[in-house]
Amino acid sequence: MAGGPLQAAAAAEAPADRPLAVIDVDGVVADVRHRLRFLRARPGDWDAFFAAADVDPPLVEGVELVRSLARDHEVLWLTGRPERSRAATERWLREQGLPLNELRMRPDADRRPARIFKRSELRRLGVHRRVAVVVDDDPAVVELLRADGWPVLRADWVAYEPTLGNAQNTEGRT
Repeated sequence: MAGGPLQAAAAAEAPADRPLAVIDVDGVVADVRHRLRFLRARPGDWDAFFAAADVDPPLVEGVELVRSLARDHEVLWLTGRPERSRAATERWLREQGLPLNELRMRPDADRRPARIFKRSELRRLGVHRRVAVVVDDDPAVVELLRADGWPVLRADWVAYEPTLGNAQNTEGRT
């Protein structure tokens, strides 16, 4: 029975063969603005900042983009959030109905700027996989990755906050 449903299913691309859509979390699908108050004082209250992540409102534009990309891409999350916030991040993504194939997070003790951490992770990913698009809200990340030749879409549906920029690129915390 040539061309039957079983053959069609077998011929479908396996997840590892699908192009990657590499997506940031904060500022792309999660609205962090309510948490920035914890970082405006010096020193920032990082524990409170990350503890409040489980109540981030979703960013509709980002959620819709990811759902659209998931139709023909494997979605891989690449976030500067620390590893210790994995359970809350995974739970939040599931609650939004977003695909959760793989979540790459910054090791807890890693204080590199977000752009350096993400560049390193993308270089590792790109060895064995085709990265079709990277979606990030951080202008410094976008600029560096574009300069490296990655196909980057800047998530600009929420104004980028200088407080978050300092956290991501100076303090290396998110």
